[in-house]
Amino acid sequence: MTIDEQIAFLKKGAVDVIREDDLRKKLEKSQKTGKPLLIKYGADPTAPDIHLGHTVVIRKLKAFQNLGHTAIFLIGDFTGMIGDPSGKSTTRPMLTREEILANAETYKTQIFKLLDPNRTEIRFNSEWMDEFGAADFVRLTSRITVKQILERDDFTKRLTEEKPIALHELLYPLVQGYDSVALDADVELGGTDQKFNLLVGRDLQREYDREPQVVITTPLLEGTDGVQKMSKSLGNYIGIDEPPQEMFGKIMSISDDLMWRYYELLTDSTIGEIEQMKTSGANPRDLKINLAKLIIKDFHSPELADEAEREFVERFRHKQRPANIEECAVKAGEWDARKLLVRVGLASSMAEAKRFINDGAIKINEERLFSKDSTITVTEEEKVLLQRGKLHFLYVRGKASADVVRCPVNSSMLASIGYDEENQMLEVEFVNGAVYQYFEFPKEEYENFLELKDNEESLGSFFNRNIKAGGYRFITL
Repeated sequence: MTIDEQIAFLKKGAVDVIREDDLRKKLEKSQKTGKPLLIKYGADPTAPDIHLGHTVVIRKLKAFQNLGHTAIFLIGDFTGMIGDPSGKSTTRPMLTREEILANAETYKTQIFKLLDPNRTEIRFNSEWMDEFGAADFVRLTSRITVKQILERDDFTKRLTEEKPIALHELLYPLVQGYDSVALDADVELGGTDQKFNLLVGRDLQREYDREPQVVITTPLLEGTDGVQKMSKSLGNYIGIDEPPQEMFGKIMSISDDLMWRYYELLTDSTIGEIEQMKTSGANPRDLKINLAKLIIKDFHSPELADEAEREFVERFRHKQRPANIEECAVKAGEWDARKLLVRVGLASSMAEAKRFINDGAIKINEERLFSKDSTITVTEEEKVLLQRGKLHFLYVRGKASADVVRCPVNSSMLASIGYDEENQMLEVEFVNGAVYQYFEFPKEEYENFLELKDNEESLGSFFNRNIKAGGYRFITL
């Protein structure tokens, strides 16, 4: 490829390239000297797995690898304990080093589904930050002003709303920026929400007499709902470790407009090829099948992609149910249909549940539900089959009030929460399988906790403040 062709290849799907003339000079120098560029992408392992939204940037890292450059996948085991404030309206809970290292192990396995291990360096920013003394930190903080940091949109919004900003959050951009100094990065990649932090890295390199890095940002991928960014806490994500059949079904459920966005950001298809598909007159269903297979091939195999297609086509030709349907337990009795859908995770809110029902998207034991005021009887003796749309199935069974009824929650840390009214006992299951039981826990506190089950940030804050630090007697199962 010529330099112009390389730049066009690298700009595909990018939002910002700061600055393009710097990128050209670096590529020309690399081509002349034969020395590959160092391309940095950093991730704080605050959750145990990677979804397709994360892979937009990782694919850009792969694009540089394809041109012969070295990818540095930086695991923010130090910055992860601070918590990136980018786009956050409240302070994020701080994770322990143990939690971060456990998540990092998963990251190391997952990234090599896309990246070439032979051209990838995995680094941890604790390598240099653990060696930082107080004097080093003071010198680092002298390189930037408080005014500069407070110019961030998220901090400005918090100040306007009179919400607190913790001191450690102000330090986050500095620490992330110093990573670029320590690595002597030529290019740093990140989502558009990271632009401020990436530019701090560019400024700090100048302060330390280094050649400033090029900053390339990529879009934040919309989730399967086509509205909000892909996020595990919003339930609109596709995990790269999900079974092929599950990935296939989720991709087939996206809108036709979103399909083109996924083609651009999640496949190697060129802009020309995508434009040709748009004008080909092909059935959108067939184009989505092709998209699903391209994505599944990247994270599983061509054979499993073909198998997922066969199962999908067969299921809808004969209107078959999935082979394995998950089961959820709730308190036995009469349930408002909307509340039940929210409780078991088939809707994120009462308003969304109402919309699903009005659209005819909900079935109870294969009978379509049309009234938002309907009730559903859940017993211990018989399972109820809930269905949302063509892809989402769930069995629901009732349990006596004395039993702990677990409710799934949208969180990278917690898997479910439950409450035993008779014994005033809260049960919390973590995503790593650990289960804690907290005794003499007030019912009203559980109800407050339950209200937050679809807000990962508030859920984590409540757990750390009201439960973990609440002094309750507990046991581990």
